[in-house]
Amino acid sequence: MDFLNRFIKRIFRREEIHPPGSIKTAPLEPSHLEPAWDLDGQQSIVVGAAQSTGIERDHNEDTLFVLVGNSAGQEALPEFGLFLVADGMGGHRAGEIASAISVRTTAHCLTEGTILRLFENEPKEDALPIHDLIRQALEEANRSVVARVPGGGTTLTAALLISGQLTIGHVGDSRAYLIVDGKSEILTRDHSLVERLRELGQLTPEEAASHPQRNVLYRAIGQGANLEVDIISHPVPDGGYLLLCSDGLWGVVPDHEIRRIIYSSGHPQAACDELVRAANAAGGPDNITAVLVGFPPK
Repeated sequence: MDFLNRFIKRIFRREEIHPPGSIKTAPLEPSHLEPAWDLDGQQSIVVGAAQSTGIERDHNEDTLFVLVGNSAGQEALPEFGLFLVADGMGGHRAGEIASAISVRTTAHCLTEGTILRLFENEPKEDALPIHDLIRQALEEANRSVVARVPGGGTTLTAALLISGQLTIGHVGDSRAYLIVDGKSEILTRDHSLVERLRELGQLTPEEAASHPQRNVLYRAIGQGANLEVDIISHPVPDGGYLLLCSDGLWGVVPDHEIRRIIYSSGHPQAACDELVRAANAAGGPDNITAVLVGFPPK
């Protein structure tokens, strides 16, 4: 399908896939990694998503968005997906409004700028590289939140899948994990003051995990006119999972337990439901959001 090939080459021009400066965690014991659900039997990605207000909160400030598509036939479209998680902050409903606006704005920009273009019979020549499109989408989300929600803010982690490549735009401390062969890799960087102190060697990981200011962010959507967006590119894994989640999950449930739940559940949706239950069982101090994408082996 020549027009799709031309479009895909254009939006990925001038970009390289760089290994992120990520944090890796040790694998579980092999006996713990027998999956209850077999990716080998899948021909396309499978997605699950779940949310909870948590135990201690009285309303939900998290927002998620999932859009996936594929086709079959002589001129089939490449498989595509858009996945977003936002964790709002601010009193008097400012957080939930900020997260909702940021997700709607980003989804609109990226759907219009990338996914809808897949359906054009003759793609236009003005397509921007995917990194630029994602950066512009998050910048537009920032402008919308600044204008409409004074005092509000939100994290935002957006993952776009097109033609075998994942590209992630990220601000704040929601996370994107890649989980393959029993190992988990954090693709994103937490934009928190405590994480910055840990990076500088002023806090140990144990001190950072229990620090009273661990939720204070130095970078978030809606907190100023100028926004710096992290962009991460990664090839779609040969089997394995992409997990997007708010800190109501990763800050409560240890990484090894997250992996165990994912590998022992019967489906990504069942895994997301169980991850939410585990966070609530651990006290549920915050809103909880999980989006899990399962990739079949190539």
